[in-house]
Amino acid sequence: MKKKEVDMTDFTPIYFYIPESDWRDDIPERPGIFWDSFGQGIFSWTVQTYLYLKADGFPCELVKNIPNEGIVIAHRDSFPYKLRPTEKVLMICIKPDRNPHPYAQLQIVQNRKDSNSKNSYYMPHWIQPGLIPRNPERGDRFENIGYFGISYNLAPELKAASWSKQLEELGLNWEIIPKNRWHDYSNIDAIVAVRNFQQQDYTDKPATKLYNAWHAGVPAILAKESAFQAERKNELDYFEVSSIEDTISVLKRLKDDPQLCQKIRENGKCRSQETAPHNTVKQWHDFLKEVAIPEYKRWCNLSSWRQFIYLQKCFLNIKVNALKNRISGFR
Repeated sequence: MKKKEVDMTDFTPIYFYIPESDWRDDIPERPGIFWDSFGQGIFSWTVQTYLYLKADGFPCELVKNIPNEGIVIAHRDSFPYKLRPTEKVLMICIKPDRNPHPYAQLQIVQNRKDSNSKNSYYMPHWIQPGLIPRNPERGDRFENIGYFGISYNLAPELKAASWSKQLEELGLNWEIIPKNRWHDYSNIDAIVAVRNFQQQDYTDKPATKLYNAWHAGVPAILAKESAFQAERKNELDYFEVSSIEDTISVLKRLKDDPQLCQKIRENGKCRSQETAPHNTVKQWHDFLKEVAIPEYKRWCNLSSWRQFIYLQKCFLNIKVNALKNRISGFR
């Protein structure tokens, strides 16, 4: 990746934070390589973002202790619930499928529909590091169907023996890919990823499985989720299903139409450029320079009284939300 020149005349310290309790001594030194811990959110978001920005020449540091001054970026699980920003610290919470941090001044979300508050900013998740695409030597073969993800996020119907049997009758092999092979699509001809066959927005989930399918060169059969729908531009991007019957129908169509599969692979190659790491790096550059740094300066220039008011408002929101939850629990 070619490094870009960064204006250092107005330097603001930027840190990516991994708590010492979660620190790993085998953290990669460069981006884009497979590392088993990238299956965990605090690493897949925090470490990858740091590595890509660092490789691109953006001044930042990965730390295991929160500094006394600067912009501190961390996964929601790394920021303790009661942690408050100090007078010279801006907290940016990477909020995946979690509640937002109550005191962080800015939040990063991974679904466009989740960025509905004024301090939330959408950022696409990184594609699978070290991704190995489908082997082109497979040609028109259509045999191996896989699910790349945590098994409990897969619809029960797709874990039933009857599902595997139906695929066998079609001459297809079904596999839930283990975590240590989430980067390897070399022998896969299509993916199926459905959490729930009913209409579910899942506004806190990303479209990463779709991005990976594009980069891997395989058709994607997905559920009706908001993240996927927000990315869709044409009928070749992915197949949307709402039942086992729909899924079987799509698989039959793909198996019987090699030309369609080839068109999908070509389309995926084009769409994959949008989520290529260099484009995601640019979005992080823009966010940090145009949003985070100005907000950090604004925060530091606030009077102690104004900072205190902000923290008190956050505390009040915590109490109000707790009361709402208590009331709803009695209904």
